[in-house]
Amino acid sequence: MVTQAALATGSAGGLIAAILFILVVVTAYKSVVIVRAYEKRAYTRFGKYQGLLEPGPNIVLPFVTKTYTFDMRTQTLDVPRQEAITRDNSPVTADAVVYIKVMDAKKAFLEVDDYKRAVSNLAQTTLRAVLGDMELDDTLNKRQEINAKIRTELDEPTDEWGIRVESVEVREVNPSKDVQQAMEKQTSAERRRRAMILEAQGERRSAIEEAQGDKQSQIIRAQGEKQSQILEAQGDSISTVLRAKAADSMGERAIIDKGMETLEGIGQGESNTFVLPQELTSLVSRYGRHLQGSDVKENGHVLEGLDFDDETREMLGLDDIQEILGELEDEEEIVDIEGMEEEAQAVKAGETSADIKDPDEIIDDGADPEVGDNA
Repeated sequence: MVTQAALATGSAGGLIAAILFILVVVTAYKSVVIVRAYEKRAYTRFGKYQGLLEPGPNIVLPFVTKTYTFDMRTQTLDVPRQEAITRDNSPVTADAVVYIKVMDAKKAFLEVDDYKRAVSNLAQTTLRAVLGDMELDDTLNKRQEINAKIRTELDEPTDEWGIRVESVEVREVNPSKDVQQAMEKQTSAERRRRAMILEAQGERRSAIEEAQGDKQSQIIRAQGEKQSQILEAQGDSISTVLRAKAADSMGERAIIDKGMETLEGIGQGESNTFVLPQELTSLVSRYGRHLQGSDVKENGHVLEGLDFDDETREMLGLDDIQEILGELEDEEEIVDIEGMEEEAQAVKAGETSADIKDPDEIIDDGADPEVGDNA
């Protein structure tokens, strides 16, 4: 009986010892709380907030202390797709991403039940409100403005929760299918309009270029015609001057020939004594110069023409013409035809007793005529 009692007592003591050991281990485990480097933990004792546990091992009262973990890193919240009606009554759908960070774990623990769910719900309602205050075109084009408005609307309430909204990004804004089809038609029409405008501008520019080309061509053609008329007029002027000079020379030759015929008539007369007037002597002198081929001007006067530029002179060959023409005779030597004829008639009628000299002697001497010997 004693043995059985001792055995029973020993087994009970071992059980109690085992239970006490397990209790000590569990108590020690519950008394030590290890907080990670990117976390903070709020803890309560008997339901009362006690404070925050910093990263590392922390000793707490076991079984009566409860901890709540808060991640201090930037966290990403997906905002589910939302349907909204824009200010111009166009239905659109949009979704977004919100980046948040816990700045005050105490407020996040005491001021809000579940800060992640709260921020997500607040972002959804804010997204619908912002889209409802904008036109359809603005919702599609002003993405940055939408992000800024949503972030501004989220900042004030989340500050009270100890949460900071770092960024808001709207990922997609999609209008309804009917609106998309209408937009596609509008885009196609706009592209056609731009193509027509560009084509019209191209035709207009082509017409302008063609008109300018015609204008330049007409100007060049008119300048060419003007230059041609100028050159033609200058050629006519030169030809007229040359013809005048030739006619003058031929007229003078005719006078000389007429005078020589008169001298021949005088020589055939019956009178033995002849008187040669001074004008007749000049006539004989000119006849001699014609015979010697020196029918040119002696005082340096040359044929005058119009002034031409170098290119025109080269084209017309005026320099060659001047070289051919040389110096013309002095226009001051004018033959007194009437006086010569009167003296010739007087000689023929025997009214003068002047002697006639040999024409060659008159030419050689170049002196005034005197009374010659009897024939």
